[in-house]
Amino acid sequence: MSTLHVEELGEGPRVLLVHGSGSGGSAAWSAQLPLAERFRLVIPTRSGYPPNPPLERIDFERQAEELAPLLEDGAHLVGHSYGGVITLFIAAGHPQAVRSLAVSEPPAFALARGNREVDKFVAASKHLWAAELEPELFLRDFLRVVGSPFEPPSPLPADVEAAAQATQAERGPWEAEPPVDELAATAFPKLVISGAHHPAFDAVCDLLENRLGAERAVLPGAGHGIPRAPGYNELLSRFLRG
Repeated sequence: MSTLHVEELGEGPRVLLVHGSGSGGSAAWSAQLPLAERFRLVIPTRSGYPPNPPLERIDFERQAEELAPLLEDGAHLVGHSYGGVITLFIAAGHPQAVRSLAVSEPPAFALARGNREVDKFVAASKHLWAAELEPELFLRDFLRVVGSPFEPPSPLPADVEAAAQATQAERGPWEAEPPVDELAATAFPKLVISGAHHPAFDAVCDLLENRLGAERAVLPGAGHGIPRAPGYNELLSRFLRG
């Protein structure tokens, strides 16, 4: 934990924000910074992402162990994309310290294995990771595959290139099988958000809604970049205060 870059902003109930792939830290949660007027935002940059040292391998289960201490005596837990997978493992392993759990489009595709759209998405993702592309080409293809409207500059700034390389080092999230039954038995509120842009993500979110008894929301307008979708902050704030 000593080398992990963490920002803390604001006062109020503690909210741990876990970013997805492609970018990290407050850059990934820039649209949520106004929430610091009402909450204590804890924004780690996951290990392997700059300004942390690079890693040859990034694993969602290992990162769940690294980030769990940031819950301290109790926090709301919010995760997007790959960070959503990580928060599912954190919440299952530390339910006593979780006040609520909100995830947006976690790519835990193993949970919906056999769904035609999920299997197609996983095959395309595996092909991309196996291609060993240069970081800029990888990042552009990655954003296209997941459904992000972001267009990175060319050439990539050094920090963006380092973040792309970190994404390339990630263990495939399609291998993740979070303990859904254990999560379903917990008492804290749960929220699952999708962006109405890809049936593979819809399938995972529908499954989590049903198996966790979670509140479900759909926020179109930003593709896979759910935290930038219109209405996200209002939805999250209402959920956290509820």
